Amino acid sequence: MTQRPFILSLEGVNKSFDGFKVINDLNLYMDEGELRVIIGPNGAGKSTMLDLITGRTRPDRGTIEFDGKWDLTRMTECGINQLGIGRKFQTPSVYVDHTVIENIFLSLEGSRGVWHSLFCRRTPQQEDRIHEVLRTVELDGKGDWKAGRLSHGQKQWLEIGMLLAQNPKVLLVDEPAAGLTDEETRRTGDLLMSLAGKHTIVVIEHDMVFVRQIARKVTVLHQGSVLCEGTVDEVQENQRVIEVYLGRKKREAS
Repeated sequence: MTQRPFILSLEGVNKSFDGFKVINDLNLYMDEGELRVIIGPNGAGKSTMLDLITGRTRPDRGTIEFDGKWDLTRMTECGINQLGIGRKFQTPSVYVDHTVIENIFLSLEGSRGVWHSLFCRRTPQQEDRIHEVLRTVELDGKGDWKAGRLSHGQKQWLEIGMLLAQNPKVLLVDEPAAGLTDEETRRTGDLLMSLAGKHTIVVIEHDMVFVRQIARKVTVLHQGSVLCEGTVDEVQENQRVIEVYLGRKKREAS
């Protein structure tokens, strides 16, 4: 039986800025439908790794492949997004003056732009898809609200919904728990776990309580390369991780 290729693979990836190596011989492999959490100290290269995957910046050396057949290092940001790789940044980016429904409609797969989307009639299939997404992110009762009225956590869920409307294969989510209440954090974790399997999800996070809630496998980055991988317990008990990351976090919190 032929083994299915990794949905996402980074091999020997390097990236320097002004002579400083941010990504250093990085190797990372993900299976389809996996939910992977990436942790590490500030400056470990986590956000740069997402920039490289999405084509926002180019590696100096190495390969980044999608589904075993697409070389992402040779593609534009737009082309990578059209393959089904969507990214959510830490700060929510929604259309605050438009309704929640309009935000989802603007993001639907095959959308033709703001003007067309706002002034054309939505098809029954589009209506069904919009409300399916809103139910998934638990905003179905707020479809007619202006997005600016939403809480910070609700804006995070709306932006995740906007990504889902594009029918992505891979979701790259940067610090989704930042600035959330405890209840919003729990609900965000539940949402991401419900999406795993249907989508491949990469989550960058610092909140270890949140990491423990959602993680099955954790990758620790340090100085641009993988320090270790494993379960949350295995990572938290790893002496090198304690030295370079978790121990530092405890000192900062004290």
